[in-house]
Amino acid sequence: MSLRQREERPEPRPGSESRPGPEPRPGGPAVDPAAGFTEAMARVVSGVAVVCARRADGSPCGLLVSSLSSYSVAPPSVMVALARGSRTYRAMEARVGTSFGAHLLGSADEALAKVFAGRSRDKFEDVVWDWDDGTPRIAGVPVYLKCRVAAVLPHGDHVVLVAEVTGCTVADGDPLVYYRRRLGWRLGPGGPGAAGPTGERGGSVPGALQEPGAATSAVHGGRRM
Repeated sequence: MSLRQREERPEPRPGSESRPGPEPRPGGPAVDPAAGFTEAMARVVSGVAVVCARRADGSPCGLLVSSLSSYSVAPPSVMVALARGSRTYRAMEARVGTSFGAHLLGSADEALAKVFAGRSRDKFEDVVWDWDDGTPRIAGVPVYLKCRVAAVLPHGDHVVLVAEVTGCTVADGDPLVYYRRRLGWRLGPGGPGAAGPTGERGGSVPGALQEPGAATSAVHGGRRM
């Protein structure tokens, strides 16, 4: 489910554009949960990852997601939600046994994130990468997970891939943080201009988020939010 501040609206794009849901009235009828869903999910702080795979024609494909998460320790497994309509999901032809690479991005990788959040067919043109036994592997990212799909769980407009991790490399570095439809938030001490876990501003909040300098579009498995 692939943050942007309230006052900076996403550019119009295909997919779902975030809009505030209606406010519930005291004592009135309950609001449809779907009405404010995307706005609610924009309050979830996450990292972002580039998911890459090999197309049937042998070329690489990839997209930016914020939906990658741990699924199991034994065996080591992750899950990721991809939009059914995304070109990368269709190109992957994901089924049990399909391999893909998941690259967790660091604080210096915002430009890379924007490349894979875009719609260019050749996103790898200016990216340093190589094949890892048939799986595209991007160089220089803090975390790389080589994954093999163990289960495919379609639901709604997304498909959840549960995948076992067959290889893993980890390097030091701060994560690229995604919150309120914006990339580039920094983890640091609280203070003026910092947002706490629920978005409150000011004060001294340990581990508060420091605002980024520029906005970007929201991404969740290839679907804009």
